[in-house]
Amino acid sequence: MIRKAKINDVKPIQTLVNAYADQGQMLPRSLNELYENLRDFSVYEDDGIMQGVCALHISWDGLAEIRSLAVQKGMIGKGIGASLVRECLREAGELGAERVFVLTYQDGFFKKLGFELVDKKELPHKIWTDCLNCVKFPNCDESSMIITLPRK
Repeated sequence: MIRKAKINDVKPIQTLVNAYADQGQMLPRSLNELYENLRDFSVYEDDGIMQGVCALHISWDGLAEIRSLAVQKGMIGKGIGASLVRECLREAGELGAERVFVLTYQDGFFKKLGFELVDKKELPHKIWTDCLNCVKFPNCDESSMIITLPRK
């Protein structure tokens, strides 16, 4: 089941996301950042256990970002990540976003979901906000990918 995150999900979200961050696969998230952006997050839960998490962040006019996609290690390959991304894309469309982007090391995964590689220069607002605070800036080695949502 996918649902919007709740306050009591914040610490488990941080544990899951930061396990990947510790391996250099995504940016770490502080408790403060997670509480402030809690409404961005959806969780995949099975029998009351969080199996995955993903955030949809509105970045700019018509532009949203998929962030902090993480799935419990033993649950990878079971469609949880894809389900979370599809839910975020659905929500993005409801909010009026025209395009959704992601910075990722998992190009193949996002390509299967319809994302296409794009030059980071096409995401100037992103580069000059969150990216300035990243330890990898300006030598980011993540791929930038984007999907255009169908018009309603």
